[in-house]
Amino acid sequence: MAEPARARTPLEEAVWAALEDVKDPEIPVVSVVEMGIVTGVEVDGDRVVVQATPTFVGCPALRIIADGIVRRLLAVPGVAAAEVPWVMEPHWTSERITPAGREKLRAFGLAPPGPAREGSSPPCPYCGSTRTRLENLFGPTACRSLYYCDDCRNPFEGMKRV
Repeated sequence: MAEPARARTPLEEAVWAALEDVKDPEIPVVSVVEMGIVTGVEVDGDRVVVQATPTFVGCPALRIIADGIVRRLLAVPGVAAAEVPWVMEPHWTSERITPAGREKLRAFGLAPPGPAREGSSPPCPYCGSTRTRLENLFGPTACRSLYYCDDCRNPFEGMKRV
């Protein structure tokens, strides 16, 4: 039988609220929580450990993300120490992106990953058209590809489904 969920302490609530302020440095409209990078938070007295899972193991922003998390948490009253161990299990998948995060990605002009369908391209984040096509598998970062919309004629980036 599963353990019942326990209520968060005020400090745990403050930590989670602070994590919402930490943005993905490559996509500054979404937080590390909305991207599904934060996989766990442990509060022990005035010490906080935030377990994080990288979107891609070779992501060059890992140090920037960890430093941003620590810096923000040290500004929370009651937190004296913070650390961010990167964990590989559970591995990150694009399904970890929250609905709010997906909407923010779309508004930013970046197509969030959709359901896996053979040979399909994501809908255009600008006009919603599904008449899109892959232009280049390799985008500006390892986690994105370049697409083109045949309706509004805009190029756009799409996150790779992982």
